[in-house]
Order: sequence, then C-alpha cells, then structure tokens
Amino acid sequence: MYSNENFINREISWLSFNERVLQEAEDPKTPLFERIRFIGIFSNNLDEFFRVRVATVRRMVDIGKDEENLLGDLTPRELHDKIHEIVLEQQYKVQSIFRDILDELNKNNIFILDEKELNLSQGIFVKKYFYEKVLPNLVPIMLSKKNKFPYLRDRSVYLAVKLSKKNDPSDFAYSLIRIPGISVPRFLVLPKERKKNYVMMLDDVIRYCFDDLFFYFDYDAYEAYTVKITRDAELDIDDDISKSFIEKMSSSVKKRKKGKPVRLLYDREIPKDLLDFILKKMKLTNQENSVPGGRYHNHKDFMNFPEVGEKKHYYPKLPPFRNRQLPPHTSILRVLRQKDVMLHFPYQTFNHFIDFLREAAIDPQVKEIGLTVYRVAEGSKVMNALLNAIRNGKVVTVVVELQARFDEENNIYWSNKLQEEGAYVINGVPGVKVHSKLAWVKREEDGNYRNYAYIGTGNFHEGTANVYADDGLLTADPRLADEVEQVFDFFKHNYKHYHYKHLVVSPFYMRDHFIQNIEREIELAKQGKDAWIILKMNSLIDPGMMKKIYKAAEAGVKIELIVRGIFGLQLDKEKFRKNISAISIVDKYLEHSRIFLFGNDGDEKMYISSADWMPRNLNRRIEVACPVYNDEIKSELKEMLKIQLRDNTKARILDPQLQNNYNNRSQDSKYRAQEDYYNYIKKKHHFIMKLYHNPRCAKSRAGLKYLEEKGYDVEIKKYLTEGITENELRELVEKTGKKPFEFVRTQEKIFKENYKGKEYLDKEWLKILAKNPRLLKRPIVVNGDKAVLADPPQAVEEII
Repeated sequence: MYSNENFINREISWLSFNERVLQEAEDPKTPLFERIRFIGIFSNNLDEFFRVRVATVRRMVDIGKDEENLLGDLTPRELHDKIHEIVLEQQYKVQSIFRDILDELNKNNIFILDEKELNLSQGIFVKKYFYEKVLPNLVPIMLSKKNKFPYLRDRSVYLAVKLSKKNDPSDFAYSLIRIPGISVPRFLVLPKERKKNYVMMLDDVIRYCFDDLFFYFDYDAYEAYTVKITRDAELDIDDDISKSFIEKMSSSVKKRKKGKPVRLLYDREIPKDLLDFILKKMKLTNQENSVPGGRYHNHKDFMNFPEVGEKKHYYPKLPPFRNRQLPPHTSILRVLRQKDVMLHFPYQTFNHFIDFLREAAIDPQVKEIGLTVYRVAEGSKVMNALLNAIRNGKVVTVVVELQARFDEENNIYWSNKLQEEGAYVINGVPGVKVHSKLAWVKREEDGNYRNYAYIGTGNFHEGTANVYADDGLLTADPRLADEVEQVFDFFKHNYKHYHYKHLVVSPFYMRDHFIQNIEREIELAKQGKDAWIILKMNSLIDPGMMKKIYKAAEAGVKIELIVRGIFGLQLDKEKFRKNISAISIVDKYLEHSRIFLFGNDGDEKMYISSADWMPRNLNRRIEVACPVYNDEIKSELKEMLKIQLRDNTKARILDPQLQNNYNNRSQDSKYRAQEDYYNYIKKKHHFIMKLYHNPRCAKSRAGLKYLEEKGYDVEIKKYLTEGITENELRELVEKTGKKPFEFVRTQEKIFKENYKGKEYLDKEWLKILAKNPRLLKRPIVVNGDKAVLADPPQAVEEII
C-alpha cells in the first residue's frame, strides 16, 4: 500500500544524495582532480541506481502492484516519471560541470584532446598506440535491418558509427564498436610538450583511427556517437533442488548480464536515423527507456583519471597511522586480554585487523577462527590469512554471503577456494542475507577456552578501508566475544536461537531493542528530564523506526541525526523541526559507520552497528549492533559525533525540499568533520618517537636502528647542529622524571675542565647544557609526555 505518512520517497531521497556528490564536483573549492573523481563517483552511483532501484520501480509499473515500502504519495508510474525528470536535469548539470572542469584543466596546462586536435607528432604517437594496444581488442559489428541486433553488454560503452561517402551521402552503413574497458585504459597520456600535459580519451583514439579500422570498405566519412545500456541487476535464482546454492548463484549471475534493459544512454548529437534504428532493433520504442547524454559515457572511469596534476590538485594526504595501544611487534591478543581497542578507518591502518588474523593463524593455542564475508578485496590479504590459518591446522569457519550485490562472482570464487583448502564454508542463511561484520577467534588458555572478537561497521576489504569511514571493536570481553561465538554457532546450526544479553542481532531483536531505547527517552521527556538521542547511519527509511522518531520528537526528545544517504523524514512540521535536526556529510571519505547514542538519564548507552535503519536491515538480514562499554572508547566515538554535528564545510541540511543547503555557512570558525576527527584521533593515538640524535655517536645510531627496526615513526632532532633551548631541556628532563645532572656527559673534556667538582642548581645545569649541547647524554627518546635515555636501546620500551 502507498504510505500516506509524512515520509520522503526512498528513490527521490537517494537522487538527492547523489546530487550532494555532484555538489562536490561542482564546488570550485574542491581540488581540481578530486572534482573529476566525484564526477566518476556520481556516474557509478547512478549506474547502480538504475540497475537496482529503477529496475524495481519499472517492474512495479509493469506488474501494476505496489511495493510494501513505497513511501510518499506517488504511484509507481508517477515515481518512475519523477525519477526520469530528475535524472535528466542531473545529466544536463553534470555536462555543464564537466565543461567547467575542462576549462579549469586548460588553465592549469592540462588538455583533454579529441581526434580533431592532434598535431603531427601526437597523431603518430596515437596511431602507434592504436596498432599496438587498441586494435587487437576491436571487432566492429556491421549492422543491417536483416541481421539480428547484437547483444549489448551491461554498462559497456559502444561507438555507434555511421559510415558514408562524401560525394554520395545516401550510400551509408551502420556499425557498432565496443570500447574495451578492461584490457585497455580509458585514458591515454600523450607526450608532454613544454609545460603542457595532454590526455586523450580511448573513444577518440578509436575515432582518430577509423581509416585503419574500416579500410575494407570504400567509405570515406565517419560519424561516431557513444551509447550505453544499463540492465536490470535483479537475480532470478533457479529453484531446481538438484543444484547447490552456489551453482544456482553462478547461473543467476550469468543471466544477470543479459537482464532486461532499463536505460539507454546516448549522445544527444546522434542522427535521428541512427538512434531510431538502434531503438527499434533493441525494442526500446518507449521514450522513457532512453536518456540523452553527452559525447562521453561511463564517467565512472574518471575515478581513475591519470595523475598528471600537481600536488594542489588533490586532497592533502591523511596517511593512516597506528593505534597507540597496538605498537609494532605487539601481541594483539595479549593487549585484548587487558582492554578493548576501537579502530577508526581510514584514519588508522587496516593492517591492525590483518595482524589480528595473522596472529590467530600462527598462534598454536588458537583452535578456531570465524569470519563473515560480504565484500572483500580481489587479492584479499584477509582471505590469505584464513588460508594460512587452515594450513596451520586451525578450524576455519567462513560465512560467505553469495547474494552480496555485484560481489557475487568474487564471493563464489573465494567460497570455492576456501572449501578447496579445507575451510568450513557456510553460503549464507536461508531466507536472509548475512550482513554482519564479525571475526571470532577461539583460544585455549589455562585448560579452558577464551573467545576474542572483532565487531565492525564495515567490510573486511583492504581497498575500501582506505576510503570508507568505519569503526571496529577488537575485544576479549566475555560479554561480547562469547556472544559472537553464539552467532557463529547459529550460522552453523540455524535451528539454534540464542537470547543475546549484550549483542543486538537482527532480524530477531534489533528493531525491538532500539524501539525500547527510544521509548525510554520518551518516558524521560514526559517526566521533564533531559532526553536526547544522536543517531549516525547511512540510510534512515524504515517506516516503523521513523514513526517512533516522530513520536519521540513530539514528546520533547531532542534528536540529532547524521544520515549520509537515503533519508525519509519530513521535517516540515513545527513539532518535528523544534526537536529534530538532520545533516548529511559528503566529503573525501565515504561516511559508512553507524553509531547510536541514547542519553538514558545520564547513563549513556552507545552502540556501533553493521545495520542502517531500513526494512531490509531490520527484517531480512543478519546484522549485529554492539554496545560500547569502555568509557575511553565511548568518549572517542562521542567526540566524533560532536565533531560531525558542528561541521559547517561539508555537512548539508536534510530538509523536505531536498535543497542540500550547507550547514551554518555563516559561522566564523571553519569546521570540517573528517579532517578534524583525523587530527583528534591522531593526537590521541599516533605516537612519533622524537630522537635527540648525534649521527657520530654509536649509541645514538644504535638507538635509531632499534626504533626503525621496531617500525616506529621517528622524528630526528640533531641537537648539536640545530641547538637546544633551556625550556626544551627543562621539558625533556621533566618527562624522564630525572634530575638535569643525570644527563651530563661527565667524561667530556669540557666538563672536566670547567664543571667537575662544582655544585650547581638544576636550572643552572639546564643553562650549561643549552650552552654546551655536547655535554648532553644521548640518545634521548620522547613519546608524548614520556622520555627516556635509550641506553641501551631497549630502554625505549619503558615509555611505550
């Protein structure tokens, strides 16, 4: 049934999110090459939207039925038309932005040339490249009314070519060329001339060489226009009981590639006769299936635009750093026996999680390892660690979700690979998707078993961990780790249902659990007490949870929302506006963590979660939310929420009109959540060992070598040449807890001649050392508010 509640439609809200991505491409303050990348992200997002959501809406139109979660007051037909209207507007906008970017590139001596702009030497270079790299991958298909129209691959770009004779235009033919998207890069960097950089699209390389491609015919005029088809990505899973689920999925993935077309994107300059021919042959006579675009398609390839820019054209690097509690050469399991550790990606290195698995794989006391797999990298180090664990005799249980959309083939590959090596592979749970992000380690200790776990908000994917902002808890807390073991036991035996006291698991308890938390705040508000909630997630579109948020706002609960993507609340009524605020942050990293914080009358309750508040997450997926018990970790995450809520650079206000206005632009101070949180976490966790170093001193060199071999970042202070002040010395000595005289090299000649046998106050020794830095013992190593004389080098361990 259509919902007459006060909600924004899911698809329309998603298009508004993608508009925020486009804003980043449009913003002149965004570095130039990052603007190009955002064009690519926008295009890639739109492709997936058509493959999944528009295909779903079109099925609703065709079948004449509603979908249970179709929110808002639009019928399927009205929704379909509205989507088409918005997408058309965005297509015009993206082309305008792209033209602006091209102008900006030209101002910076970077030129994207087409086939008509090459000089002689460039033309020779392109021809050579075409013959060596491109031509072997091209097989033109000649089109005719008699022959069957060729199958167009989903999301591949084709050149629709019209061949004719200059002296007789009526003599013509049509051809279709698939632009190779994998075997040849989409961009060709031409030789640099003076200070000018030149780049050429592969499309135009092919256009430039038509004579070499069609020399078989006697045509001498060519026109080429790009077209791209997007197909329905829904999987039609075979119900043949004689086949395994993995066989059914493999077959379905192959069929998807031939799914029903949902969009034909074409160059708006294409001649009518050629377009009509293609539409008729593909049986796309309905105008709604075709969208006019620009000269180039698959802008998603711009995510990999050649790096020919200068440093200023890119975001400043924010290199990931180590968590202070996990220094190099440290047993992570030993640390976890003392305290929980929260990892914040991409600010901290994903290698910590790899190290966790690697240690478990080689520890002789570890008996079993479990992992849930939704998406992993192509050459996954995570999977490699599991394979080595099997070879080391561990029992390895891996839950591989074969229905992870667009990752099915990769997951089928890893499922087979793990099974071949001897892992116990579970291909999901019947009727639901496994979307939780869990790792589990079972270790024998003192005659019993102890559980260790990782509970996260993002996938175990080294690639996305560099660009997705996620959080993950490493823990040996029995309240949490023992219940993670129970979740894996449920994966193994679906008939076993546990009552979890700490973890919040969907589809069993999550909805009710968070409703109870909201109801608690409502009761507090009715009692006149301070009642508040802060929720951070990717999508908020579940009708039940949104109704509960409305109810809380009406009761006087203050609710602050940080929702990156789909957002269904209509905050136009005074009773809602008064108590609910909502922002979305789109910046250099993809906000992906889910954090839920409830005031709870001063005893704050915080959770991290793998689940957004959408019907699919709460009703049809195995998701896990984890309470945060450690006060220090809770403080770190609460600070993240505070930092994000005051962002006035990349945060947009989520309003019913979907205007995407920036949040509080008029404030005097500038706040940018992702950079501010990076700096906050870095100050708390990243330690750089500062070494007071004399390169000519053997002890000092030994100290430096020790630090480097241990993997520490080292900042070197060459105090003999750079000098050292009294204040610096005073601070240095205080950090060691020693007296200044304990740092005097009494064997030095200058000491024996001028200071031996004399009494001085501490402040006087500081003056003497500042004046005569040769008298200072070395090496001195500083870590934050601690320092030590690293003689021997192992003394450094005292200040870790």
